[in-house]
Amino acid sequence: MELIPLLLLIIICAALLAGYPVALTLGGISILFALICIPFGIFDPTIFGSIPIRIFGIMNNVTLLAVPLFIFMGTILEKSGIAASMLKNMALAFRSVKGGLSISIIMVGALLAASTGIVGATVVTMGLMSLPILINQGYDKSFSAGLVASTGTLGQIIPPSIALVLLGDVMSNAYQRAQNDMGIFSQQTVTVGDLFIGAIVPGVLICIGYLIYTIYKNQTNPSINDHTIDSKINIISLFKTLALPFLLIFLVLGSIFAGIATPTEAAAIGAFGALIIALVNGKITFAFVKESSEKTAIVSTMIFTILIGASIFSLIFRGVGGDELINLIFGSIPGGSYTALIFVLLVIFLLGFILDFIEICYVIVPLIAPPLLMMGFDPVWLAILFAINLQTSFLTPPFGFSLFYLRGVADQSIQTAEIYRGVVPFILIQLFVLIIVMLFPVFIL
Repeated sequence: MELIPLLLLIIICAALLAGYPVALTLGGISILFALICIPFGIFDPTIFGSIPIRIFGIMNNVTLLAVPLFIFMGTILEKSGIAASMLKNMALAFRSVKGGLSISIIMVGALLAASTGIVGATVVTMGLMSLPILINQGYDKSFSAGLVASTGTLGQIIPPSIALVLLGDVMSNAYQRAQNDMGIFSQQTVTVGDLFIGAIVPGVLICIGYLIYTIYKNQTNPSINDHTIDSKINIISLFKTLALPFLLIFLVLGSIFAGIATPTEAAAIGAFGALIIALVNGKITFAFVKESSEKTAIVSTMIFTILIGASIFSLIFRGVGGDELINLIFGSIPGGSYTALIFVLLVIFLLGFILDFIEICYVIVPLIAPPLLMMGFDPVWLAILFAINLQTSFLTPPFGFSLFYLRGVADQSIQTAEIYRGVVPFILIQLFVLIIVMLFPVFIL
């Protein structure tokens, strides 16, 4: 009987690898599987009555309202040309430093991550603007591709991150369930704001790791020629380019950290602030707002449809005995709680090769988080460990989203194998930071 939910997992993974739509696969196969199990007495059909309640709960979740608002903010900033201006001025600011362009890419990537939180937009923008220049200036193709793809993933861990919003909602539900199972009725909560605060130091550590590796590569590469940048830095232009994004970051994150606004309210502030920046840059037109709104609607619909499919899967997985399977797995892991944690992190890392972070976040994390929380791990610490681990899923072939984005905009002279080789050191940096914050929870807590 314990193998029944495992069979459901295997069938869904096989369908996803075959290329079927994620949301329809999660919901559709789960319902079909449940219907087949009903005649054998494995699944209670009355559980189907909970599906509409779950869907209503997702669409009525105020925390998740931050998702379309942050997407809208990032889309506006992407289309307003602020990224191009930031990269141009930052490159000029570092023109006297060997490898200054590569350093400026990391700096701008971190700023874009803190102001947009959208991985695809950052990778595409950087890939179109900086990748050809990097190669022309003598940077190694593999390193250049890895730098651009990896810098784009900073939006996964540096708040305000959409991944942290989704993970915050999942961990909040998992923490509540774990406390219920332990008989705790005076329950504590974990919020998206807690995750934003906890992710700051790990995000900074990853940026520092990127910078150290990049400086080392620059010093050992005699072919780099940054002197092709002849323009002089305009201090006023640099200030105007950086001041507004910094102000936006301060308003969004500052309002959350100060307890003035919830993440959803701060996302609304960010969306309005992005419109102001676009207005200052002379980009506001009806067509501009219409195009940005349409893209926001498409991406938001995709995410929420996956959430609904994942919710149906979770309900049916538990209905066919999934909880017993998870408890059996955790009970058979020798070595105690930390061995179980390492096992879970390894599983999430390996799943990142074949699954998207949203699928892992809403399919896998709700299954494995409650047992770990019942072992006494802090929910914020655990969530940030998951977030850093999920960040690697954007870079791990064959299905890393950053690799797809970069492959789509990179010159054909850059081979796919070179992109794969280029991201390996940056993945190792992320895993090193994961180990550091796992050994020293104070960096998160």
